[in-house]
Amino acid sequence: MSIDEKLARLRKKQDQAKLGGGPEKIAAQHAKNKLTARERLELLLDPGSFEEFDMFVAHRSSDFGLDKQRVPGDGVVTGCGLIDNRIVFVFSQDFTVFGGSLSEAHAEKICKVMKAAMKMGAPIIGLNDSGGARIQEGVVSLGGYADIFLLNTLASGVVPQISAILGPCAGGAVYSPAITDFVFMVRKSSYMFVTGPNVVKTVTHEDVTMEELGGADTHATKSGVAHFACDSEAEAIIGIRKLMPYIPSNNIDDPPIKETADPPDRCEEKLNYLIPDNPNKPYDMTEVIRLIVDEGEYLEIHQDYAPNITVGFARLGGRSVGIVANQPAHLAGVLDIDSSIKGARFIRFCDAFNIPIVTFEDVPGFLPGVAQEHGGIIKHGAKLLYAYCEATVPKITVITRKAYGGAYDVMNSKHVRGDMNYAWPTAEIAVMGPKGAVEIIFKKEIELSPDPQKMLDEKIVEYTEKFANPYIAAERGYIDDVIEPVQTRPRLIRALAMLATKRDNNPPKKHGNIPL
Repeated sequence: MSIDEKLARLRKKQDQAKLGGGPEKIAAQHAKNKLTARERLELLLDPGSFEEFDMFVAHRSSDFGLDKQRVPGDGVVTGCGLIDNRIVFVFSQDFTVFGGSLSEAHAEKICKVMKAAMKMGAPIIGLNDSGGARIQEGVVSLGGYADIFLLNTLASGVVPQISAILGPCAGGAVYSPAITDFVFMVRKSSYMFVTGPNVVKTVTHEDVTMEELGGADTHATKSGVAHFACDSEAEAIIGIRKLMPYIPSNNIDDPPIKETADPPDRCEEKLNYLIPDNPNKPYDMTEVIRLIVDEGEYLEIHQDYAPNITVGFARLGGRSVGIVANQPAHLAGVLDIDSSIKGARFIRFCDAFNIPIVTFEDVPGFLPGVAQEHGGIIKHGAKLLYAYCEATVPKITVITRKAYGGAYDVMNSKHVRGDMNYAWPTAEIAVMGPKGAVEIIFKKEIELSPDPQKMLDEKIVEYTEKFANPYIAAERGYIDDVIEPVQTRPRLIRALAMLATKRDNNPPKKHGNIPL
């Protein structure tokens, strides 16, 4: 065989592999408003940067007629490429080949890129579109899933892991994305559930649609499994590209620094007047954040889940930071089970990947109630406390208004190794709100007074003047400085510059035992 014939044979095999399940199945994929595995990678990666691995790998099974159905690639496209000139490792499941089902060979391909990513210190991005384990291979395919789960766990905290769910994801397949750091889903085309609607109906007699049971909005608002719910595949994939510049490639690198034209000494006069005079009146904390960060850009994570706390990425003076902030516009910014879990998970990601944490605090306490207590608010609230205590990255807190009770301690107080703790003059740092405190401290006096309401009002004013302000905490050194709101941006940028060389360590141990 001549070289030209050999080259022709190679090109034919390459073309065959690139066709996946063939033109008809590609057309069926497009008819569902879904991209093919390769089209998704083209959208995700910098043009011309994709380097494919294992294009010709095929399954090794002969049962149930599989020996007559061998497609190069075996339902997943794997390799590496660039996002903004930074290397990432990728796998993209191909629904046109056996419904994207996972076989032994399919799993080996995914494991190969995951191991390479850990060795090279580069993020892993998985584009999931699979019918689940390949039934014809039985336990071998189940073993393939377990191999992936193990590598997800070993890679956790070593390199960032991002999952996009672009089709069905059921049974054991859901656990790999659940271990990863960020999950993107697409409305009306991607689903995640351990058991589908038919099984649910059989076992529990509940009638539920796929969208209601495991759709993007369900997981973005109720379960918290999805960090982003997108309207299209393109939006999800572009969302991954928007996320990447805020995070480092691995746990040794620092996040990328981006030059900004936004002056570090910029002062926003509006900040001085954002906090309402009435302490019970809400305001939007994301507006505060956007007025302070570089160019007003704030990439919110988990936007629709537990909205009483907001978390996300921004930059200050070009440095990437993780933002954690109570949101007075929802439930007065109170901490509950879901917000504690949401905050803790995000803080631990930032700490694992050297991203400084900036906390904006306005919290009246933990949400009371039977449902919260029985649901484990003690255990779940302790997760947030544990995450803050454990974190050794630079940690800065700005108390904008309320910092009451145990929630004051939890939200990165000086006592849990907050590095720089600032308060606005509007801050109220106390065991509880003035009214509740007065009703306890002066209970008998108020009851015996000829005008109980008048005395109550007088005592509230007295208590507010003495305790509902930042100055006693500042006298103790629990607050490093009381600052004008307008000065927040330059003070944060200077603090981050000072903390850039921070070194802190936890006691040697295998790992802690976070209250899960």
